[in-house]
Amino acid sequence: MGAGLDGILKRVGVPKGSFYYYFPSKDAFGRAVMAHYGAYFARKLDHHLLNMAHPPLARIEAFVADAAAGMARHEFRRGCLVGNLGQEVGGLPDDYRQWLRETLSDWQQRLANCLEEAKAQGTLAAHANCSHLAEAFWIGWEGAVMRARLERNTRPLEIFLATFLDGLPC
Repeated sequence: MGAGLDGILKRVGVPKGSFYYYFPSKDAFGRAVMAHYGAYFARKLDHHLLNMAHPPLARIEAFVADAAAGMARHEFRRGCLVGNLGQEVGGLPDDYRQWLRETLSDWQQRLANCLEEAKAQGTLAAHANCSHLAEAFWIGWEGAVMRARLERNTRPLEIFLATFLDGLPC
């Protein structure tokens, strides 16, 4: 996964024997981290995308604003585990690749559901392909997160969101 196990354990002060008590291998640890991140991010998405106090497109804006604030709060050192692993997919085990696909598919479906609500409310054109739009969102989002980290600025996220929303069929 790009980080040495010894370095990780030293940084958190965990003896190697204790690590292997809980995880049979570094790959098992990686899968546990991915599962935890997947659940965390699904809750984060649901917090925004299912918030009926706001119209559907405003929920997407709230998600992006929250993500931008989080990146800034952590001085752009953190990004998206899925995006980070996706950029290293060539060196990852096949089951990691499958997890990445499934996770992105899950996120896309959550966003597509929100976009379907916008369509039902008339803020998105009746002919809009919400699955396609959700896929395009996540493809662009991962690039925007990478660029925001590179520039240490939320502007790439803001540009991405504005461009995405401007391109929606109304």
